[in-house]
Amino acid sequence: MTQRGQGMAADIAEQPGGFARLLDGEHATAIAEVAAEVARRKPRNVMFVARGTSDHAALYGAYLTEIRLGLPVASASPSAITLYGARPDFRGTLVVGVSQSGGSPDLTGVLSAARANGGLTLAVTNNPESPLAQAAELSIDVAAGHERAVAATKTYTAELLALLLLIEGVRAGDGRLPEDERAALDKLPQLAEDALADPAADALAQRYRFASRMVTTARGYAYPTAREAALKLMETSYLPALAFSGADLLHGPLAMTDPDVPVLAVVGDGPGGRSMRDVVNRLAERRADVVTIGASDVEGASGRLAVPAVADERYSALLDILPLQKLALALALARGEDPDAPRGLKKVTTTL
Repeated sequence: MTQRGQGMAADIAEQPGGFARLLDGEHATAIAEVAAEVARRKPRNVMFVARGTSDHAALYGAYLTEIRLGLPVASASPSAITLYGARPDFRGTLVVGVSQSGGSPDLTGVLSAARANGGLTLAVTNNPESPLAQAAELSIDVAAGHERAVAATKTYTAELLALLLLIEGVRAGDGRLPEDERAALDKLPQLAEDALADPAADALAQRYRFASRMVTTARGYAYPTAREAALKLMETSYLPALAFSGADLLHGPLAMTDPDVPVLAVVGDGPGGRSMRDVVNRLAERRADVVTIGASDVEGASGRLAVPAVADERYSALLDILPLQKLALALALARGEDPDAPRGLKKVTTTL
C-alpha cells in the first residue's frame, strides 16, 4: 500500500536532478536556440499567460523580463479572448504560455489568437506534445518528467529555471549564457541538494499543526515564492494562507497579524530581501510569529528555514521554495491529510 505523501516526497526529491537535466547539453541547447530566435525577432513587450502554480513561475519570468531585458510586461486575461471574443493586436509582442500540462483550453486559446494576430508565441510546458505547445510558434520542454502528486513541485522549479535560461539567453543576444552565469547555474543542483537536506521544515510542521491560517510575504524575485508557498499550503493542508507583497502587507493586511497567525517571510540578501527586513521588524512589533526563509538570520524573526547563499538574488527563487514545499508536505501529513491527492483537485484543470 502506498503511503500518504510518498509521491509528493519523491517529486520534491527529484528537483536537483531536474536542474541538472535542464542545464545539460541537449536541453540547454534547445532553450538557447529559442532564446536566440526571440532575440532576433526583437519583441517590444512581453505578455505571460498562465494559471495556478505556473502563474507564479510566469510572475518570476515577468520580474526577470522587466529587470534584465528592460521590456514592459503584462499578464493576459484569458477570458477576454476565450469568453468575450477579444482579438487584440499582438504585433511586437512575445506571448509566453506557461503550463505544466499544456492542456488548458483557455491558455491554448490565447496563444492561438495571439499567433493569428501578429504575436510571437512561445509555450513553456512539461508536455512538448500538448495542445499549448502545438499552438505556439516556439516551445520549450521543461523536462521535469512525470509528476506523481497532484500538487506541483518539480514542474514549478523546472519552469523557473527554463524561464531564467530563456531570458538570460535573450539578453545575451545569441542564446549563449556568459561563462560566469553558466558557472553559477552549474552549482544549482548541489545547492538544491543542500537545501533539501535540512530537516527544519519537518520540525516547523509540528509547531504549526493546529494553525487556523497563515500569511506568506516577500518582495521582488521572491514574491512568486510567497504566492506559491501559500498555494501549496492551501492545496495540501486546506489551510487558509494569504500571500502579500511585503510592501502591501504594511498597509491594511498588517492589522490582521498577531501571535496566532504564523508569517512565513522570504528574506534573501539582495535588494528585495533587504527591503523585507523592515517588514519583519514591523511584524515583530505586533508580536507576530515570523519564520524567515533565507541564508541568514533576521532580527525580529522567531525562526528560519535555511537555504544556501547564492551569488545573485535571481537564483534564490529556485532554492527558497524547496523548504516551503517540504513544509507543505510535512504539515499536510501532520494534519492527517494526503498531499498526493488533495480532495476535489485534478492534475489538469480545464478552464474555457
